[in-house]
Amino acid sequence: MIGKAEGIVVRTTDYGEANKILTVYTREAGKISIMARGAKKSKSRFTAVAQLFTYGYFLYQAGSGMGSLQQGDLLNSFRVIREDLTKTAYAVYLVELLDKMTEDKEPNRPLFELLLSALRWIEEGKDMEIVTRLFEVKMLQASGYRPRLEACVRCGIIDAPFFFSVGEGGLQCQACHGHDPHLIAIGPGAVKILRLFQHISMDQLGNIRVKQETKDQLRKVMYAFIEEHTGMYLKSRKFLDQLEKLGFSSEEEKDKP
Repeated sequence: MIGKAEGIVVRTTDYGEANKILTVYTREAGKISIMARGAKKSKSRFTAVAQLFTYGYFLYQAGSGMGSLQQGDLLNSFRVIREDLTKTAYAVYLVELLDKMTEDKEPNRPLFELLLSALRWIEEGKDMEIVTRLFEVKMLQASGYRPRLEACVRCGIIDAPFFFSVGEGGLQCQACHGHDPHLIAIGPGAVKILRLFQHISMDQLGNIRVKQETKDQLRKVMYAFIEEHTGMYLKSRKFLDQLEKLGFSSEEEKDKP
């Protein structure tokens, strides 16, 4: 059976001297694996569509197992991302997160649109840390891991200075924080953004300007929540952490919140 799908390459694996196995997240079929024979050869007709982040149409021989690529039509190579070290690091993190948190052949069009929009925002120069945090929130929601952000998880108060409890999976107010020795300090700006992210799409992100202190809080909360509730620690996150230590930044913002 011949399958045709619009998709984004989220992982590539060398196979033999000349071939590649492409993991493609598609709009129509979810995550699929396709053998691209000869794709490692410089003159292969598959070279252009067999790169990480490639967005295109894929015509493939489908079966119960791995498919075989028959034709690929490039829509966007996201070359701007691949030519920039920091953009690449963030994009690799996004595709690895999606790859780890999805099963094969389970269509989810909103997730496809989420990834495509996130890569476009990174390519266009939007704040990569903010794009990444929104992507994480949406991936967690889609996977059944929704942080409890509406109110304190213990007393239900809505408007108060909060901490974030990784173990409880949500906000704790100052009056209740003694119940958890592993709280993360989080300011009102970070709380506001996390609540906003649960209700907007990637396309609605707009030009949110966030000071670095708030970004740091958001990153710490999301990394800790993902590790605690999914058990995942992504290899690509190590590279992002190294870039942070070396002084690379997605954008230096001085505005609030």
